[in-house]
Amino acid sequence: MIRKVFAATAVCIAALGCSPKQDGPAAEAEQGLEYCARQTERTLAQILPAGYGMSPKNIAPGDSAWNLYPVSKELWTEGFFPGILWYDYEYTSDEKIRKAAEKYTEALEFISRIPAYDHDLGFIMFCSYGNGYRLTGNEKYKEIILATADRLASLYNPAVGTILSWPREVGNFGGHNTIMDNLINLEMLFWAAENGGDPKYAEIARSHADTTMKYNFRPDGTSYHVAVYDPETGRHIRSCTHQGYSDNSMWARGQAWGIYGYTMCYRFTYDRKYLDFACRIADVYLSKLPEDLIPYWDFNDPAIPDAPRDASAAAVVASALIELSGYAEGEKGEGYLTTARKILASLYGNYRGGDACPAFLLHSTGHHPAGSEIDYAIIYADYYYIEALMRLRALGGKE
Repeated sequence: MIRKVFAATAVCIAALGCSPKQDGPAAEAEQGLEYCARQTERTLAQILPAGYGMSPKNIAPGDSAWNLYPVSKELWTEGFFPGILWYDYEYTSDEKIRKAAEKYTEALEFISRIPAYDHDLGFIMFCSYGNGYRLTGNEKYKEIILATADRLASLYNPAVGTILSWPREVGNFGGHNTIMDNLINLEMLFWAAENGGDPKYAEIARSHADTTMKYNFRPDGTSYHVAVYDPETGRHIRSCTHQGYSDNSMWARGQAWGIYGYTMCYRFTYDRKYLDFACRIADVYLSKLPEDLIPYWDFNDPAIPDAPRDASAAAVVASALIELSGYAEGEKGEGYLTTARKILASLYGNYRGGDACPAFLLHSTGHHPAGSEIDYAIIYADYYYIEALMRLRALGGKE
């Protein structure tokens, strides 16, 4: 059974006690990882002249170059490219990639020293510094992770029981807001609590996960994007959406964050309720997928089948299912692994950037209601895609 492992590689080779073999899942992963290595080289050649303080975020439909943004506290996506570089280094052992990973990671250090702007600190610092520490053991990286965990914990409201996601949006939502995406940042808190940080970080993470389970999900297992609370009393005011089609719809990436997040919570706690919940919401998601297993951006968009897809949600779920397959018993676990392999095959077969652009994947949707990043290549889709491939590779020759 896959158990507690540092950072995002919950199914690393060491944990499984096996080496990759060139058959079964490993062979499938090798094809994808070779492709990712080529695309990473192309991306570096394209963006390095701009300097390490510029972060690749997206590529518009029909374009061939990454849109770059200055690293800042407002940009939540800047940890993904360093994370991609660390995974690519883990796969290739290429020192040139390692040096780039270090430079792009270290450009984010200032985030650990400023007050928390919002909840995305885990995305920014654990995908970058987390993977960097896992592979290098650099103690400075660990110190930066622990400092950032302290910043994230400062957003916790004990009256509510969750971390405030968007302090700048309290007025717009009418209270303390907690979004599905926030679940992913709990990984940094859980890890910090076990590696020299304040033990209360784990208590905060569990409280957040439990409260989100109660108010960000409907009885049928589908998710709301946002839950809003009275910051003084903790009373739940309402559940709604921000990036989904409607308050009553299932935004694909939101459900994906839930599957990934509760699977990760089980890894750290061994609490069966998190495993059962991860399986439940995964089953709901999987039951609604189209034939090619890549979701429409929102499962309830009336424009389906002409609505945009979201390859990023597919990549997140593929990665989560590989980990979940090691926890779920018997045929259920085997089914999750089979489905993850099919999702990755579909992404590789029909959603690759290929020669057209250096992104790994095309056809993701960022913020549809705002008209932002619709049918784009987006950096976090690439991050979870390469993570999923590394997890698949770690399974060796298992069928």
